[in-house]
Amino acid sequence: MENLLVLDRIESLRGRRGYEEKKVAKLGFASLYDYFEDKIAKETKTVGVKKEVALQSKPLIQAKSKKQTSCSCC
Repeated sequence: MENLLVLDRIESLRGRRGYEEKKVAKLGFASLYDYFEDKIAKETKTVGVKKEVALQSKPLIQAKSKKQTSCSCC
């Protein structure tokens, strides 16, 4: 079964199609379809990694200390 997202991206290339075909040949892919399939797979992988990093690096909310109502010498 062909991936509709890949086909949509290939159809939307218009004037950049020649450039992308040269790039595909240079990178060693068999077809434009294979290249976009790989590119989309990498994009989804990086999005998943970014979400994991964002979840892990959330700063912990620290409880605010109560302000002292009297002076610090007492």
